[in-house]
Amino acid sequence: MRALAPGSIADCHTHTRFSDGEGTFEEMAAAAEAAGCAVLVSTDHLTLPESMDPAGEVQVTEAELPAHRAAWAAAREAHPALEMVFGFECDWYPGCEGAVARWSDGAQVRLGSVHWLGEKDNGAWIDDSSDLRVWRELGPDEVWRRYVAAWCAACESPLAFDVMAHPDLPARFSREGLAPTIDLAPLWDEMAACARDCGRRVELSTAGLRKGVGDYYPSLGLLERFCRAGVPIAVGSDAHRPADVADGILAAHAHAWGAGYRSTDVPRADGGWERMPLR
Repeated sequence: MRALAPGSIADCHTHTRFSDGEGTFEEMAAAAEAAGCAVLVSTDHLTLPESMDPAGEVQVTEAELPAHRAAWAAAREAHPALEMVFGFECDWYPGCEGAVARWSDGAQVRLGSVHWLGEKDNGAWIDDSSDLRVWRELGPDEVWRRYVAAWCAACESPLAFDVMAHPDLPARFSREGLAPTIDLAPLWDEMAACARDCGRRVELSTAGLRKGVGDYYPSLGLLERFCRAGVPIAVGSDAHRPADVADGILAAHAHAWGAGYRSTDVPRADGGWERMPLR
């Protein structure tokens, strides 16, 4: 396995129909090859709370795990020129540790993410545009405070998260009348210190540019803090359809360069990670 050329396209965050995406593994792999992608990481949702997804519609259920792995392996065999890496996006909430460890067994990459505030059976989904009750009840400032507390708890958990995904997800509705009124700098400093102290990577995601946020996750101010803290990054599109695979990855490299980064971390098919220089 050769080292990646500087500035190669590696998409570290994608979803298929097995969770809440639109494409098959085959379709996502074909789209990655067409986009000039060197490394494609599959990260379907796993371990969402039952109260968040009672019918198992937006995640891989435990019963589906064998079929999910087989479909991924078939796509990998059909696309030998594309380096495919098997992973999951594992949602964190209090008490999730056993399920995450058991269901993600065999994954080469585990993205840690927070979409749910509160306990497993008594909480709220913070980025569901069809249900903004938690935003109305708590207000944006308190949602941010609780999200950062949960994100840091996920960082500090014993789970083997390789990357912490979309670290400033509450920015999702900032342009829809739900922007915070507080100065986020102290919360950002807390996140950067937590990621540094816990030895975590964080994701630089292009998804916010497609979802009306008008910015990357994380935005420049937070990304600069991660950089100053020495926190490595991995870049992903969070693609939920084939057309979005590798979307904006090279532009994200330039964004990272502007924040002070000179490299990004990329998972490899042998289970290791490579630090790839940016161009």
